[in-house]
Amino acid sequence: MPFIVNSDAERADMLRSIGVASFDDLIADIPEEVRLQKALELFPAMGEPEVKRLLEQMASKNAATFDHVSFLGAGAYDHYIPAAVRTISSRSEFYTAYTPYQAEVSQGTLQAIYEYQSMMCRLYGMDVANASMYDGASALAEAAIMAVNITGRNGVVVAGKLHPYSRQVLETYLEAAGERAIVQNSIENGIGSVASLEALVTSEVAAVIVEQPNFYGCLEEVEAIGEIARKHGALFIVSADPVSLGVLEAPGNYGADIAVGEGQSVGNAQSFGGPYLGIFTVKQAHVRKIPGRLVGMTKDKDGEEGFILTLQTREQHIRREKATSNICSNQALCALQSVVHLSLLGKKGIRDVANRSMQKAHYLADRIAAIPGFSLRYSAPFFREFVVATPVPAAAIIEKMLEKKVFAGVDLSAWGEDGLLVAVTEKRTKEELDSFVSELASLG
Repeated sequence: MPFIVNSDAERADMLRSIGVASFDDLIADIPEEVRLQKALELFPAMGEPEVKRLLEQMASKNAATFDHVSFLGAGAYDHYIPAAVRTISSRSEFYTAYTPYQAEVSQGTLQAIYEYQSMMCRLYGMDVANASMYDGASALAEAAIMAVNITGRNGVVVAGKLHPYSRQVLETYLEAAGERAIVQNSIENGIGSVASLEALVTSEVAAVIVEQPNFYGCLEEVEAIGEIARKHGALFIVSADPVSLGVLEAPGNYGADIAVGEGQSVGNAQSFGGPYLGIFTVKQAHVRKIPGRLVGMTKDKDGEEGFILTLQTREQHIRREKATSNICSNQALCALQSVVHLSLLGKKGIRDVANRSMQKAHYLADRIAAIPGFSLRYSAPFFREFVVATPVPAAAIIEKMLEKKVFAGVDLSAWGEDGLLVAVTEKRTKEELDSFVSELASLG
């Protein structure tokens, strides 16, 4: 989009139209201490080749997974994305970042969303999925608000170890809605205590939330947690990693009322933390309370199948007090890449990716635990991620391993905890795993 400079006279006319005398009057409510008090420090004017060269030099300072071995996780994972994903999702009948608001949007976009919804329902064992949300954290928060609206209660209990960022988003949503803050049950051996959860869940609780696998990578006792939720009439919300469902039971099969997740791990690069997509699925009984968009299949007067937006319950379409959410977008392009990736994998493929990730993670965990001074912090079962207790600070290990072009993992001290959170995907080779172990042994 070109930048069109406004003249002094045009700016004065605009200011006069909105009832202020100057630009300073327009921003009078912004405190002086947060205003920029000097001119922007911009590069001198350059030609296109010079700008391209400068940007390439700046980009080359980034360390990326295409030239580093990555053991990073904590919500964003280095799974392999076939080249066909980008090729297919770039086709003109599908490729768009546009969020459909009108029912008559292109059939290619609507069909892609419909297929995405169908795949997520099968993967999560649920009845209905929406067109996606911003990310996994916002999907979880919307699920909590939905549970409050359905039950008429105003509190949620987190059963187990939830990602700290997801918890922050959840708290923000609930506080903004005027609801009671969340309650966390105690953690024992890396997972939530079922005994302590029993004492926390009452008839006033709207929902019980669990992340599976949890932030530490451990597997929570989801069936027991679901039973406690149902006994007290609370909705059972599960935030599940989609790749893990290649080997783990689908949330719908153990009684989830709402199942959400972060879709980055299927078809989307880590991309410095986004954009990602929030997976949101529900049981049929709650379809009219689901936030976001739904695409349905219908037939026209000639009997031809077509796709259309349906059950639009945002404030754009109905009275504000009847709206299920103020969510204004879905991550259409990210969802498209996920559905393409899942279609290429199929049932066997996603099971294979999950199995290889799990087996390689357990191989690495066993090797690391055998290094003097190192150990696994928790003995609970895990999927592809685990916490390592280290003889030296995790930050020192991460810094040292960067010299070897290895992302060693996530330092849990960022959240006031000790340990190194290590994730393994199907991309990691045995040679990379063994080399990582050797390097860690030299640091112990």
